[in-house]
Amino acid sequence: MPVKVRPMEEQARGSPGSSTLLQDAATTRQTPSFFRRLGAGIISDVRARTPWYFSDWTDAWNYRVVPATALIFFANVLPGIAFSLDLIETTQQYTVAEVLISSFMAAFVFSVFGAQPLTIAGVTGPITVFNKTIYDIINKQPDAPNYLHFVGWVYLWAAIIHWVTAILNWCNFLKYVTLFSCDTFGFYVSWVYLQYGVQVITRQFSGDFEGALVGITLALLMLVTSFLFQCLSETTLFHRHIRRFFSDYGMPISLIAASGMAYWGRFNASNPTMLPVGGAFQAANGRTWLVKFWELDGKWVGIALPFGIILWILFFFDHNVSSLIAQGSQFPLRKPPGFHYDFFLLGITTFIAGLIGVPAPNGLIPQAPIHTASLLVMGNPSQKDIDEEEQITRPSSHSGNNSNGAVIKMEKSFDHPVSRREAPIAVVEQRVSNLAQGSLCLVLLTGPFLHILGLVPRGVLAGLFWFMGAAALKGNGITIKLLYLIRDKTLTSPDDPLHKVRKSRLLMFVAVQLVAFGATFVVTQSIAAIGFPVIILLLVPLRTYVIPRLPFTQEELSILDGPTASPFTMESVGGSLHTA
Repeated sequence: MPVKVRPMEEQARGSPGSSTLLQDAATTRQTPSFFRRLGAGIISDVRARTPWYFSDWTDAWNYRVVPATALIFFANVLPGIAFSLDLIETTQQYTVAEVLISSFMAAFVFSVFGAQPLTIAGVTGPITVFNKTIYDIINKQPDAPNYLHFVGWVYLWAAIIHWVTAILNWCNFLKYVTLFSCDTFGFYVSWVYLQYGVQVITRQFSGDFEGALVGITLALLMLVTSFLFQCLSETTLFHRHIRRFFSDYGMPISLIAASGMAYWGRFNASNPTMLPVGGAFQAANGRTWLVKFWELDGKWVGIALPFGIILWILFFFDHNVSSLIAQGSQFPLRKPPGFHYDFFLLGITTFIAGLIGVPAPNGLIPQAPIHTASLLVMGNPSQKDIDEEEQITRPSSHSGNNSNGAVIKMEKSFDHPVSRREAPIAVVEQRVSNLAQGSLCLVLLTGPFLHILGLVPRGVLAGLFWFMGAAALKGNGITIKLLYLIRDKTLTSPDDPLHKVRKSRLLMFVAVQLVAFGATFVVTQSIAAIGFPVIILLLVPLRTYVIPRLPFTQEELSILDGPTASPFTMESVGGSLHTA
C-alpha cells in the first residue's frame, strides 16, 4: 500500500511549534520566488527585443533615416554644448570635447545595445546644473577634494543604484507616471531652454556691446526662420514633398544660414562671440582621459553617496520619461520597449562618464520625441483605421498627449475626401539614425570640424534654444489647456473633450501643475538646486494620491490626464494604472 505524503503545511499543523514550521514552509516557498524575480524585467526586455535586433538594422534602409539623423544631430549637439558653457567656464574642468565624447558614448551604447534605440541620450541642462552645484558646494570647503575624483564617486554610487533598480524591477514604478507628470516636467524643461537662451545672450554683454547686439539679431533670425519653415510645413501650400522637406530640414538650414549671416558685412566687423573649442580629442587642462577617482580620501567617498542618490532620482525620472514620450501613444510603433534593460545600460554609461571625466548623459526632452516624429511615415489610412484611431485618441487629444514638441498634426481640409488626408501610418524603428548622429559627434572632434564648430556664433545657439523651447511649449498639455481657457468658446470644436470638464476643475488641475512647475523652477535657481530632482519625482505620488482626493469626477480626470504611452509600450513595466 503506497504511503501518502502530506504537504509540509499539513504536517506543520499537526505538530508542536506549528506556527514556526508554517513560517519556515512559507519562507521556503517565497525565497526562490523572490530570487526568480531578480532581473526578471531585464530578462523579459531582452527576450522581447532580441527577435527584432536584425530588423533594427535592415529597416534603416529608408529615406526617413537621413533627415532624422540631420535634425537630431543639430538638436542634440549644439544645445548640449550651450548647456555646458556655464559648467565649462565655471569649473574649468570640462571642454567641448567632454560634451561630444559623452554624446557619442550614449548614442553608441543605446543604439547598438539598447532595447529602445529611438530614445536619444546626451548632455542635458539638469545634469549641468547638478555638476555645477556640486562644484559650488565642495569648492567652499577648506579641504576641498579633487572635483573630478569626487564626481567620479558620485557617478559610481549612482551607477550602482541604477543596477540595483533594474535588477529589482523598480522601473515598474513607471506604471504610475501619467501625462500629469510628463506635461509638468516637459513644461519645466521648455522654460529651462528659454532661460538658457536668455543667459547665452546676457553673457555676451560682458564683452563688446555691438557684438552682443549682433548676437540678439542672429538669435531672432534663427528663431523666426525656424518657425517660418515649421509653419509652412503645416499649411496646404506647395506639394506635400516640399512641405515635408521644410519640416525635415528647416531647422538645420536656419542654423547654417544664421551662422553665415555673422560673417556678412558689418555683422562680421562687430566680432560676435563664437563657441569656445579646444584641441582635437583633448581633455580639459591637458589631463589624461582616465580619472583615478579611487584615490579620493575615504571621507569624501561617503559624502558622495547622497549626491549619487539625488543623481539616481534625476535620471530615473528624466531618462524613463524621455523613453515614455519617445514611444508615446501618438506614434504607431510595433516593436516592444525595454525600460528595465535600458536603465541598467544607463548605469553603465554613468559609470563610464565618471571614469573618463565627462558629464553623464541621459534621455533628452524634447529631442527624444522629436527623433521619433522625424521618423514617421505619412500615408492615407483606411476609414477603419481612422475610426479606430479616433476612438483611442479622442479622450486625451487635448491633454498634452503630443507634448514636448513632438506634435503630430493631420492635414485637414474640408475640400478633400477623408481618403486623401495624410496621417502617421508607421515609424521607421531602427538603430542607425541614433548611431549616425552620435558618430557625427566623434567626427566633430577632429581638428577641421572643431574649427567649423568654433565659427558658430553663440547668438545662433540662443535662437536654437528659443525655438526648441517654444516648439515644446506649443505642444505641451499645460499650454493646450491654458489656450482652451482663453479661447473663444464659439470657435471651439463642439467635439472638444474639455467641454465636458467644469471650468473650475480645469483651472484647479492646471493650477496644481503650474505650482509644481514653479516650485521646481524656483528651487533650480536657488542654493538648493541640488535637490530639484526630488521635487520632480514627487509629481508622481502627487498625481497618484493627492489629485484623486480633489473634487474631480472620474470622467474629468480621464479627460484631463491619461497614460503617456500606449498599453503595448506600458507592458514592459506591468501596464498603466491610469487609463484614459
